[in-house]
Amino acid sequence: MTKQFKQFIRLAHINIVLMRHGLNELAFTTRWLHPLRFLIYFNPWYWTRDKTASRGEHIRQSLEELGPIFVKFGQVLSTRRDLLPKDIANELAHLQSRVPPFPSEQARAIIEKEYGCTISEVFKHFDDVPLASASVAQVHTAVLHKGDEVVVKVLRPGIDEIIFRDIALLYQFARLAERYSKVARRLRPREIVAEFEQKLIAELDLVFEAASTSQLRRNFENSPLLYVPKIYWPYAKKRAMVMERIDGIPVNDIEALNVAGIHLERLAKNGVEVFFTQVFRDNFFHADMHPGNIFVSKKNPENPQYIALDCGIMGSLSNEDKRYLAENLLAFFKRDYHRVAELHVESGWLPGNTRVEAFESAIRTVCEPIFSQPLKDISFGQTLLKLFQTSRRFNMEVQPQLVLLQKTLLNIEGLGRELYPDLNLWTTAQPFLERWTREQLGPRALLRKIREQAPYWADQLPELPGLLHDALTKITAAPQHATMQSANKVAAAQKRMSFSTKRRRHFCGFVSIALLIAAGVTYSMQQMVSWQDVPALSWVLLGLSLAAGGSAFLIDYQRDAKK
Repeated sequence: MTKQFKQFIRLAHINIVLMRHGLNELAFTTRWLHPLRFLIYFNPWYWTRDKTASRGEHIRQSLEELGPIFVKFGQVLSTRRDLLPKDIANELAHLQSRVPPFPSEQARAIIEKEYGCTISEVFKHFDDVPLASASVAQVHTAVLHKGDEVVVKVLRPGIDEIIFRDIALLYQFARLAERYSKVARRLRPREIVAEFEQKLIAELDLVFEAASTSQLRRNFENSPLLYVPKIYWPYAKKRAMVMERIDGIPVNDIEALNVAGIHLERLAKNGVEVFFTQVFRDNFFHADMHPGNIFVSKKNPENPQYIALDCGIMGSLSNEDKRYLAENLLAFFKRDYHRVAELHVESGWLPGNTRVEAFESAIRTVCEPIFSQPLKDISFGQTLLKLFQTSRRFNMEVQPQLVLLQKTLLNIEGLGRELYPDLNLWTTAQPFLERWTREQLGPRALLRKIREQAPYWADQLPELPGLLHDALTKITAAPQHATMQSANKVAAAQKRMSFSTKRRRHFCGFVSIALLIAAGVTYSMQQMVSWQDVPALSWVLLGLSLAAGGSAFLIDYQRDAKK
């Protein structure tokens, strides 16, 4: 069977599933398709399907039947209760941890194959009834022989083939869209599918997930905001892994959170801080934060702590993207639309020939009516969607590296609004972004970079005298060569004077740079040695550096005055 024929069969299956669950009726509710509504009566399943089920149930059942990629799509949608009808959002929430499980016999077979021994040799007790079942894997509780309570995560059998089949279909859709739609080309669908594929492939290797979990745990070690379970590395394999069992409340179980006395407003704000800390401090963020992966600890109800699971999909940004993103958000918070437009062009998110003033005007037209409302009533997700629609006129391209970040940000807002409807994402995030920007772009950032580079400078410092001697030798030889070639003695004298001035200026400049480096090195050494004079010496060297730099400036000034 050829690859194209398999894709055709899969596409036919998708259409049959949608028709069997009556989702073709939803399409015909669109105004311009309403006249063709009579076609639904030609659907053979229209007369036999369960008409007592709600539309939300039909959508959930369709996604479950279509497989993991579609289930993940439903998981993302379920966090956006401000964008979906309540009945559909409630049904899609079941996709987060109640996907139909696969038989425990298959789970046992996979575990024994991965560990090369029987279940009883690894675990004192293994529960055949799954604790949770998701689109890619399911989880069983167990007890190790040394008494530790753990959970065992096992990949679904045959999941690799299913995902690669659907990814190939998505690539086909993306190619067709780019070929026939100018708007789709701007969205760069093939790059987005490639990014999605990369993350899904990472989910198919539980060793990768174990490593990501350990990294996130290390980033938030002893943090009151987030707890990440421990990984048992001897049992971390490609298709099965063992981790610490945690005791927490699902973040979307509002009733249980209230019974436990959890401070919901503080919990919602802590979630925003956790997100921005992962993105801007650590540059390593959990990119699959749907409610099935997030729990709340009951230990400190007044300042509740999150518990993060399922670190199969993680994201990161380049330093340039982080800086532009932070500055964009801050400018947006302050309604500085001109700066937002400038940053879009500077970052390359808009073509270089874009008229900044025109884009600024378009942003203002969209945002001013939105900002006339109280900030707590403004959906960040809705605002992004409207801005995205506006950007079409300016040929703005989707940045694939930001897709996961945008998705995670929308998830965070959805979770936060569910916990605390009055959550103001704008004012909660602004102080954090302002603090990060000051630390990254201000004097502290300069000092930190100097200290980070100090070992390199210390290694290069002994070579500076030789480099200075070589440079000055070349500068001195230059006027002599020019004099020998000059026929005019006056011009030669002027050149010698000019080169003499340059020589003094360059010498002072080299000395200034050398002393500045030495000041940075000695300042950093106070962290490594106990010399009492080191801090004072660094200030002396810094003063000498400034004096040498000032001398270079005065030489230039005197030369210009003579002219």
